[in-house]
Amino acid sequence: MQSSALPTESDPVSVFTQKQRDALFQKRVGDKGLKIKRQFTQENNDPFANLIFENRTSKITNPDGSVVFEMKEVEVPKDWSQMATDILAQKYFRKQGVPQRDRKTSKLLKDKHGEIILGGEWSARQVMTRLAGTWRHWGEQYNYFNSPEDAQAFQDELTYLLIRQMAAPNSPQWFNTGLHWAYGITGSAQGHFYVDEKNGQLVQSEDAYSRPQPHACFIQSVTDDLVNKGGIFDGVTREALLFKYGSGTGSNFSRLRGKSESLGGGGKSSGLMSFLGIFDRAAGAIKSGGTTRRAAKMVCVDMDHPEIEDFINWKVIEEQKVAALHVGSYICYEHLKEIMQSVEEKGTDPHQNTELKRLILKANKQHVPLNYIKRAILMVENGLKATDFDFRKYDTDFRSEAYATVGGQNSNNSVRLTNKFIKAVEDNSEWELINRTDGKVSKVVKARDLWDQLVWATWMCADPGVQFDTTINEWHTCPKGGSINASNPCSEYMFLDDTACNLASINLVKFYSEKDNAFGIEDFQHACYLWTIVLEISVLMAQFPSESIARLSYEYRTLGLGYANLGTLLMRQGISYDSEEALAMAGAITAIMCGEAYATSAQLAKTRGSFERFSENRDEMLKVIRNHRRAAYNMPKESYEGLTITPKGIDSKSCTKNLLNFAKDAWDRALEWGGKYGYRNAQVTVLAPTGTIGLLMDCDTTGIEPDFALVKFKKLVGGGYFKIANQSIQPALNHLGYNKSQINEILHYVKGHGTLVGSPRITHDELKKKGFSDKEIMLIESQLISVFELKFAFNKWILGEGFCQEILKMTNEQLADPGFSILPYLGFSEEDIEIANTYVCGTMTIEGAPHLNEDHYSVFDCANRCGKIGKRFIRPLGHIRMMAAAQPFITGAISKTINLPEEATVEEIGEAYLESWKCMLKANALYRDGSKLSQPLTTSSMSSNLADLFNLEDNEFEPAEVQQVVEKIIRKPFRRKLSNERRSLTHKFSIQGHEGYITVGLYEDGQPGEIFIKMSKEGSTLSGIMDAFALSVSLNLQYGVPLEVLVSKFSHSRFEPAGMTQNSEIPMVKSIMDYLGRWLALKFLPKEMAKKYHNGELVDRAYEDGTCSRMNYSHLQEDFEKIVEEFGDERQPGSLNHKKKGVDIKEMALINNSSENLENLKRSQSNLSLRLNNGDAPLCTTCGDVMTRNGSCYKCLGCGETSGCS
Repeated sequence: MQSSALPTESDPVSVFTQKQRDALFQKRVGDKGLKIKRQFTQENNDPFANLIFENRTSKITNPDGSVVFEMKEVEVPKDWSQMATDILAQKYFRKQGVPQRDRKTSKLLKDKHGEIILGGEWSARQVMTRLAGTWRHWGEQYNYFNSPEDAQAFQDELTYLLIRQMAAPNSPQWFNTGLHWAYGITGSAQGHFYVDEKNGQLVQSEDAYSRPQPHACFIQSVTDDLVNKGGIFDGVTREALLFKYGSGTGSNFSRLRGKSESLGGGGKSSGLMSFLGIFDRAAGAIKSGGTTRRAAKMVCVDMDHPEIEDFINWKVIEEQKVAALHVGSYICYEHLKEIMQSVEEKGTDPHQNTELKRLILKANKQHVPLNYIKRAILMVENGLKATDFDFRKYDTDFRSEAYATVGGQNSNNSVRLTNKFIKAVEDNSEWELINRTDGKVSKVVKARDLWDQLVWATWMCADPGVQFDTTINEWHTCPKGGSINASNPCSEYMFLDDTACNLASINLVKFYSEKDNAFGIEDFQHACYLWTIVLEISVLMAQFPSESIARLSYEYRTLGLGYANLGTLLMRQGISYDSEEALAMAGAITAIMCGEAYATSAQLAKTRGSFERFSENRDEMLKVIRNHRRAAYNMPKESYEGLTITPKGIDSKSCTKNLLNFAKDAWDRALEWGGKYGYRNAQVTVLAPTGTIGLLMDCDTTGIEPDFALVKFKKLVGGGYFKIANQSIQPALNHLGYNKSQINEILHYVKGHGTLVGSPRITHDELKKKGFSDKEIMLIESQLISVFELKFAFNKWILGEGFCQEILKMTNEQLADPGFSILPYLGFSEEDIEIANTYVCGTMTIEGAPHLNEDHYSVFDCANRCGKIGKRFIRPLGHIRMMAAAQPFITGAISKTINLPEEATVEEIGEAYLESWKCMLKANALYRDGSKLSQPLTTSSMSSNLADLFNLEDNEFEPAEVQQVVEKIIRKPFRRKLSNERRSLTHKFSIQGHEGYITVGLYEDGQPGEIFIKMSKEGSTLSGIMDAFALSVSLNLQYGVPLEVLVSKFSHSRFEPAGMTQNSEIPMVKSIMDYLGRWLALKFLPKEMAKKYHNGELVDRAYEDGTCSRMNYSHLQEDFEKIVEEFGDERQPGSLNHKKKGVDIKEMALINNSSENLENLKRSQSNLSLRLNNGDAPLCTTCGDVMTRNGSCYKCLGCGETSGCS
């Protein structure tokens, strides 16, 4: 092995001269510390200068309009989006303990007793000063800078980058950094540790805030010991500490002995999987960071572990258990209740009850346990009525009790694949599973069989992912410290056990000049220099949750510099994401970032010393640096040292010369300076998902990802949303050579004109001919900015019933008909409507746009298909190729999940994994749409067309169920009438603007006995139909038809009106019957039973803090009195508009046109758009919006919440 830092004879010559490199070194390193050049700021000038600030209101609401968070007079730069404002105000402002100052004079405010008034942060200036000032303080205190002027320049430059959204650290920095330095906030110690840089001694933290906890990513070891330090149960405790403060952790559990291996004191081990179950339950019990999201956790297992087959299939089998619980619970309930009803009506005498034997045999045939059948009969004999029979039923929502009951649901799982294993798969040879205690062979399996199990498991439930162990460790900078065994939950941080990493990301688009169509390389270099110093200082000032992590983080000082907005940068330049030019550009930019970070680390080593374990790892680390450099020069395979797979170098034919030269130079300096002075940090870069901080920086794309859609909904400063085309489309079209007129036509094709002005078929003039005045036209125009389809803007709620009847001559029946469409009634043909709809609302895709050359379609390809007619999306290999272009210049790894369509095959899953290995990726995770049993908002093509596929009707009754109901009525036609005076409940509802009332008469036990439904005017067709329907339902209830049977038939029936409601607990429905079924289930069925017919998360919310938490109709009289009191006025829970009595049509039209309604309409449509592209996406636990995939996790575009560890 070579020990010299210098290139070998076969290596290329540096692109810049030695004199140039020496000059740059001297510019950065002084006699006493680092020099900081002012690249963005000027001395004695405020870094906030030249920015216009304004005060805004930050408000985050639930889909029903209820306020989650609100703060007024938030000061931010004027060019920040409202989303960035909300992220800063809700998540990153310190809410208490901050000394308050006069906003104009900055004078401290005091109360009447002379005490300083404490409150929260309110300005972006405060936060940026808190962060940059703290980093400067710690750096200056420990002599990082050459002079006080350099320290000030450091703070000013960072302030400039932060306030202009050019870069951002990970969330823990925003939460914790500077609270003590800036505001003097203190708190009791929380059991953290740090190493004193002055003497190298491990010290327990004196308080909670003097040293912040800026690290988001942790890797922890777990040894094969039950209770001692570092062992199994100690590992549970250490994980719990990290989850408590919102961080994520990963571990490799392969040291744990397999099932039935011998124990030291005699007996046999219960095995790895039994202990993984304990870790899983502990993680599920602890809500990460005090929120309701699950703890962020990674579980890794080696492929030669005796229980690897069980681990691979863990989640598959556990999801099967959920399915079994779901189906089995309903089978047991239905059969046992049927038996109980029969016994209750006819007794147990077989001569009197000939049906009982048939029911018992029928139940037993469905595998209902005989003991339970006997118990059901005995319960009736003991006086329990069938109507009171309660058998817990389980649904398949991932937040349900069924999922909480099974294991494996609280972690990302990954298997560690070695080159040896993959070679065995290719050769179809045998593979040995090895005991952990004695090293003997536990079992021999076919490697390909094991591979097939892995691929099938991924296809079925998206777990486990893969980590390529050999590749990871061939690029390991510190192998003398041990092997890299695991990663953090998102798989971007890969290093030794018991270490931590703090992250920061640079917004690439901020360094791009659209005018010059050029990337600002020198500005980017300088930002990399500064942020490497920031992350190094963050290691210095940090405290850690355990002694071992504190010690090893001090000894290796790993950093996680990365970037965001690569996809946007490429599209704006007119470069296809899956193109050689894009791969070359991504590789060069990543090479500059990592090479510059290592060069800076070498300069830090010159002034502060190399990391403690550098000397013992010097040769191996320099070998890795040389390999990085060779990739920058795109050297041939034989020139690399110790690599099995050749990395993808930067293609000089596809990369601009200037960018390529700077990439090469960065690695020239990194190798040369590191060879002379060592490195301050063992690792320097990762590519993280950048979820929340990406939104704070107003990034259109996160990490290395492409964009996910061409049309988005942007939040307005004053509230509300409006539909916009992707901000990258116009500059991309400019660079592709399209003129202004062509670009406008293309943009209108994508997002529509948002107006009828200029519409080719449905115009203002045509509407005026049909009786519309300017007033009605303006009402319609006000809706067009947000609607997906034109017909949604034409309805009686917008136009007013008076206008519809008097001018348009619509009848009461037409107004009352939910499926009636006004546009065809006005005489517009289907073709007219379709053409006008495309003009007004757009297609949401670039495909088929006028003037656009089909060769340019690929520039606008996204991660998902766009719009209803879009066919194109970036294929899995395109994602893998992009990761392969960046990975040779990342010291850690890349967090990314590759989405596949539902129709993806098992073979395609295997090919994607194998291609990832061949492309030298360190890890990959694949997600096939529809692979999760729990899909609360699934809209995948196959599932949405299930009824069509099997020729089923939504409201089709099963003949057997109908027969059972008929039999019961014929057998015992007993009607249970309500008393003359009975309690009742009236509920107001609105479905896509169609309002109505449901009144339910209650028996003494609180169960429903009659239903009245009021919609439209007396005498109308709809009113008559609803009256007859309500009478039918009432008679069914009174003759003993179980409410659940009725609910099961009403729920999910589909016809107009359908869509958004004003009930936060039932936000979207498919029809009036669907609404009635879900509402009855929520109000009158047991909680778990209700989840069968309604979203489990919404049911839980209703019971936690919604209507079901304060109204229980089946119990005490005072509950009913509270309901009466609560419904005493006209207001309805969950209603968006609290209307006064006697509101007229004009007022209603104005109310429906209010900004609050517009905001919720557009938000609903934004959620619909996300649902179309994210079939399994969960609801955000903070604001209720649909989340979108972000790397291995999810992020919310409504409030910035993430489900990961960053």
